[in-house]
Amino acid sequence: MNTTDLQFSIPTKNEVSENNQVIFNNLEKGLGFVPNLYAYFAKNDTALADYLALQNRKSTLKAKEREIINLITSQINGCRYCQSAHTALGKLNGFTDDQIIEIRQGNIPFDSKLNALVTFTKAVVENKGNVSNEIKNTFFEAGYTEANLIDVVIIVGDKIISNYIHNLTGFAIDFPLAPEVK
Repeated sequence: MNTTDLQFSIPTKNEVSENNQVIFNNLEKGLGFVPNLYAYFAKNDTALADYLALQNRKSTLKAKEREIINLITSQINGCRYCQSAHTALGKLNGFTDDQIIEIRQGNIPFDSKLNALVTFTKAVVENKGNVSNEIKNTFFEAGYTEANLIDVVIIVGDKIISNYIHNLTGFAIDFPLAPEVK
């Protein structure tokens, strides 16, 4: 098959395992729909449950902080699906459209602690974990801890998984499309 002809489809509930059908039902009850990203994971019998367990684990970071990590990581990795999904989630967590753009650009002038987080996360993703002592010190001086550092890396890992899946497949984005940001 010519790679230009590759098209990746989203499975329906009837096309996935019984275990994944149960997860689809729970997602429909909780979210009102099954996002295409989650449905795509269900092509694998265990990936959807594994991914949701990772994504829903307890964290030392607040929901707003997790969205900052998700937004900047998705921006750096060029994942339009996750940029769009986390723009919607960022709004649900109280960020304005302008603040979300600033987060995706890697600069948060409206909050110095959150700016330390976005700067640290951006450096982690761009440099594959090789972050300068200056950026790490700023992160810790802002009030973050080593436990928070671990959670940042776990959340970055979670987001890289979904970014790469969508970047590889390009299936339809089922969230309002986030604006382009340079």
